[in-house]
Amino acid sequence: MKTIDLVNYINDLLSIYNIKDFAPNGLQVEGSAEVKTIVTGVSASQELLRKAIEMQADAVLVHHGFFFKGEAPVITGMKRQRIAMLLQNNINLLAYHLPLDVDQSLGNNVMLAKELDINIDGTFAVSPWDCAGSYGHLTQEQTLDDFAVYLEERLQRKPLYIAGHNRPIKTIAWATGAAEDYIIQAGELGVDAFITGEASERTCHYARELGINFFAAGHHATERYGVRELGRHLASKFDIKQTFVDIDNPI
Repeated sequence: MKTIDLVNYINDLLSIYNIKDFAPNGLQVEGSAEVKTIVTGVSASQELLRKAIEMQADAVLVHHGFFFKGEAPVITGMKRQRIAMLLQNNINLLAYHLPLDVDQSLGNNVMLAKELDINIDGTFAVSPWDCAGSYGHLTQEQTLDDFAVYLEERLQRKPLYIAGHNRPIKTIAWATGAAEDYIIQAGELGVDAFITGEASERTCHYARELGINFFAAGHHATERYGVRELGRHLASKFDIKQTFVDIDNPI
């Protein structure tokens, strides 16, 4: 299919113009005018781009692309090498950041809940323009330690976890990626636990003082599932091949 048609479809599907973000969403580097093969992945690293070249992909679709706010605007060093790989091989780079986190049909938060068998009860906002987090409940309550083991089994990454209380875990809030400070809003919801990807030094004190169990289950590990599901959706709707490539990342 035509690249422009694919980009327009995803832009509309994820409602990118309704969400403020820290990076441009959509087509970030232009390549081939036609797309037959897509490689999807979490981040546009050189390793992922090399895999895409090996697979003769026309497009790479990721959650973490380029040109984030605060980056140096020059095209040098590592950024030059990445962009050169795309341009030299005529590969499109499509990236969707916050829109892919919060989409209520195939976004990271929804797909993480599916992966962990969490029943979704609603979403919560951190600012007036987003619905960055979700909350819900487990079918059966678990202890803090048992739930940590469960996360490791499901996500294939051992989580960092902090006890905020000694009650069983039944209700949970979560926001994928680097959303550790959303624990404040999760605490206001009164849930038993909060899951995200990363932690800061202050997170330990927040968990204890808010009385909420905290789990840092990995930025990469919590954000595999949205882009993978988006690739599957595109392949089911259009005459294109897609492959999800999971580049190992312990963070």
